[in-house]
Amino acid sequence: MVLAKFIQELLYQHECVTVPSFGAFLTRTVEARVVNGAFSPPQKEVTFNRLLVANDGVLAHYFAKRNKISYEMALRTIEKEVSSWKKRLNTQTLRFPGVGEMHLNEEKKLVFSPWGKVNFDLLSYGLKAFHRNPIKEVPHFKETKIISIMSEANNNEEDLIFTPEPKDPPKENNSLRYAIIGIAGIALLAVAYYFSDQYVTTQRIEQQNLAQQQIKSNVQQASFDLGSISTVDVAVNANVTPENAGPVVDKTYYSVIAGSFRDLENAQQKIASLAEEGFQSALAQSSPDGFYRAAFGRFATKREAINLLYFIKYTLKEEAWYLVEQ
Repeated sequence: MVLAKFIQELLYQHECVTVPSFGAFLTRTVEARVVNGAFSPPQKEVTFNRLLVANDGVLAHYFAKRNKISYEMALRTIEKEVSSWKKRLNTQTLRFPGVGEMHLNEEKKLVFSPWGKVNFDLLSYGLKAFHRNPIKEVPHFKETKIISIMSEANNNEEDLIFTPEPKDPPKENNSLRYAIIGIAGIALLAVAYYFSDQYVTTQRIEQQNLAQQQIKSNVQQASFDLGSISTVDVAVNANVTPENAGPVVDKTYYSVIAGSFRDLENAQQKIASLAEEGFQSALAQSSPDGFYRAAFGRFATKREAINLLYFIKYTLKEEAWYLVEQ
């Protein structure tokens, strides 16, 4: 399956790869372990969540780029492949080479088993588990020295044998060595986590921008045949009060929208409800059709908005979308 190969490739770069209308493959970081002399490097294990079915554009864009086709054609191809997977899953085990396999149990619940042989952590690429044999202690033998002293005073030859007490060889301070190695390992893991988090956030922003540009392009290129429409006289009141309009945008804002409402009062009730839940909710820029948008939050930077969007979608499991106010 070509699509399964692309999923495996994307898991090296993304923590979440969503297959539209099917589910999402997620990676979970597992720290290095030492069990009974067996050393295992840091790695990322794969899990599957069938509740994350909304298209985030990552797989479709990658599929279109690798096959040199349009974004819409890539989506249609993925839909056909997903339909085939669902039919096969009812009667047999569905395998994703390098990722894992899934099947339905007797209760018709989906069971996913990760492949387990592939480490998706790029920082640990090439590292393999190994077993350390125990160190054998070498016994230290005591040396006995015999010293003969001639007595010149009484011309008597006496053999004096001295056996000095042997000194125990100094013990190596292994605890200090292991402490230094442990501190260095923790520092490396902290640095790796920081840069990997920055990389994942940057990739999410880029993918969100691509999806936003694609949506704008689809809207601009779309055409509709509405037939002949009779002339309608509409009386328009040009005196719009400021409280009935959205906020004036004097610079670029990045908002996470919770919903759009035709009635301003409903939008304000939604904003109040979000504020009670702890969000810094606000009224975002109104749509061209005159709908009032209630936002989980409005931010001056794109990174803050993307982080909140992914938290709401993948942690709180709620619907939200991203808006650039200009």
